[in-house]
Amino acid sequence: MIGCTTWLHPYVFYLGAQPACKPANLVCVGRILCQMVPCGAEEVDEAIKSAHAAYLQWRKMAGMERARVICVLFIKGQHIQLPGGSFAYTRREPLGVCVGIGAWNYPFQIASWKSAPALACGNAMVFKPSPMTPVTAVILAEIYKEAGVPDGLFCVVQGGADTGTLLCQHPKVAKVSFTGSVPTGKKVMEMSAKGVKQVTLELGGKSPLLIFKDCELENAVKGALMANFLTQGEVCCNGTRVYVQREIMPQFLEKVVKRTKAIPVGDPLLDGTRMGALISKPHLEKVLGFVSQAKKEGAKVLCGGEPIVPSDPNLKGGYFMAPCVLDNCRDDMTCVKEEIFGPVMSVLPFDTEEEVIGRANNTTFGLASGVFTRDISRAHRVAENLEAGTCFINNYNISPVEVPFGGYKMSGFGRENGQVTIEYYSQLKTVVVEMGDVDSLF
Repeated sequence: MIGCTTWLHPYVFYLGAQPACKPANLVCVGRILCQMVPCGAEEVDEAIKSAHAAYLQWRKMAGMERARVICVLFIKGQHIQLPGGSFAYTRREPLGVCVGIGAWNYPFQIASWKSAPALACGNAMVFKPSPMTPVTAVILAEIYKEAGVPDGLFCVVQGGADTGTLLCQHPKVAKVSFTGSVPTGKKVMEMSAKGVKQVTLELGGKSPLLIFKDCELENAVKGALMANFLTQGEVCCNGTRVYVQREIMPQFLEKVVKRTKAIPVGDPLLDGTRMGALISKPHLEKVLGFVSQAKKEGAKVLCGGEPIVPSDPNLKGGYFMAPCVLDNCRDDMTCVKEEIFGPVMSVLPFDTEEEVIGRANNTTFGLASGVFTRDISRAHRVAENLEAGTCFINNYNISPVEVPFGGYKMSGFGRENGQVTIEYYSQLKTVVVEMGDVDSLF
């Protein structure tokens, strides 16, 4: 199937898919699952035209009709009373064809987070998954089809940067929602600006986790593990700068290292596994390079930080590494300043609340943050002063779909999830109704 286009359904554009291994081998072990051919200008144009045609039908449906497919809908306007019995009202209307560009770490979730509110607001979406994870978005398209979404309303196009460029620059695209790195996000914003398209950017992070001496230590340790090792550390909002008040640093390190060493690494499809492989060999090498650089700059590796080979012979070629805890870290170290996107925790001591808030905010990122303390006043005070789109209090990496998610500073703008997402996939129209005679100046 290489070099040809395969239409699984009229609504989904799926390129050159030829499964080459069993589903059980979806772990990152260097085996080929399927091969894809990128979409060019002709295919992108066809997908967007298909989406636009479906949008013209979809946008005319009542909210309740769309809700029967999407399951939930919170679209509403406002009534404004004016003098003399006149009034105005606002209504939320769809944008048109929206583009979603996803990352590889949560491919199905990101496709859902972007497409569900877009479709609920009456839009169509053309979604480009990461070339590293091209399959799950197609499965989502099949689910939408089965649910009753019109043909063409949710299209999937495969490809890399060139395909993304074609999508961002297409004149029929009204909005682009991108999840990925800061450098790529800047390019997406620049390309979209030429067509004055609306943009949502969910970019990288280097989030701080503040652990005060009055915390419940066991919970703080578990929170730090969740903040660093979830999904092999390949999470943009991970709290990878762990600031621990000096008085409890020895106890914290003892407990966190013990639990980190006990993390079962292997096939994530097995119930007992808690950490799988990293996404690719180059990415594994990049993460290991951060650990080597940290040691050169004076950090101490308390555990992990090296490639490992699981006992299962089927996983021999996988990109596995032992989760790593770094001590003796400073704020000016590369491992503390730059996003590693792997299972590497950097631990730093602090003394006072004022001091640690200043250090925590000394970054160009602002995606998430966290604080562990039993002092409820301090918890809310710290949350108010941390410059981040999310602050977790006495927990970490809890992101229910009802709660908005997005960043400050170079971590992006706009929000995913929550009712507020409706604002980012619709445009506001004001209607003014005069109930009396026109009071003209002429």
